[in-house]
Amino acid sequence: MYTHTNPLFQDAHKDAGEQAPGLRGLRARLGRYAISLIRSHPKAKDELARALRAVGYDTTDWLRVVMYRECFSFIETLGPERLDVLEISGGPQWRRRFHFGSYTATEFPGFDICAEQVPKRFDLIIADQVFEHLPWPYRAGRNALAMLKHGGYLIVTVPFLVRVHESPLDCCRWTETGLSYLLQECGFRGRDIHTGSWGNRDCVKANLTHWRKRGFFGSLANEPNFPLAVWAFARRLDDPREPVSTFAEGMIEGERRE
Repeated sequence: MYTHTNPLFQDAHKDAGEQAPGLRGLRARLGRYAISLIRSHPKAKDELARALRAVGYDTTDWLRVVMYRECFSFIETLGPERLDVLEISGGPQWRRRFHFGSYTATEFPGFDICAEQVPKRFDLIIADQVFEHLPWPYRAGRNALAMLKHGGYLIVTVPFLVRVHESPLDCCRWTETGLSYLLQECGFRGRDIHTGSWGNRDCVKANLTHWRKRGFFGSLANEPNFPLAVWAFARRLDDPREPVSTFAEGMIEGERRE
């Protein structure tokens, strides 16, 4: 069973906006300077990022820090080295973090998840910050379901209280509840979907004009009414006649005995 790993994740009552004005100003100045360094030296981006992390500056987009922690923790429970993985519009975060059994990435417009399927079945499909850009998310969800092995998982991450960012389109936003209903409409069972979200007012304001890194002081306190990042883990268990995901065989057998 998936459980939240971040100790601040359920801190619904803490006001993340209560920070001393001087601290906020220092945070902003240091953050701007650090990002300007990276942007002004693109060839040295990785080295600069490592140097910043070494002194405690988190170069992860602030609004996605908790989201990635939760998603990565969930994947660890699956045994990533055993997984056949497909990432829709693949990015560097997942490949950098894990050594999957196999990894396939698609890229738009060469591959359109709304209209196409890869002719293979996967243990895990990742759609990280993809669904908000899709004109037909229902069709995409149906195609993802069809490409999963029985017992496999789809991970979907999307923004919520984030400004419009067309790449090339920006079409949708979902709360946890809305994302669950979308995936149920796509064919996943409600009981096989687990959702999460994170955000706070400081982070909402910080991202109004540009994408903010967490930096030195970005609070990870969660205010549930101000979610910036929303995610779901949806498992395909609709047809036991389908090929069973290797990693899921033991899990499914255990569930049958309960």
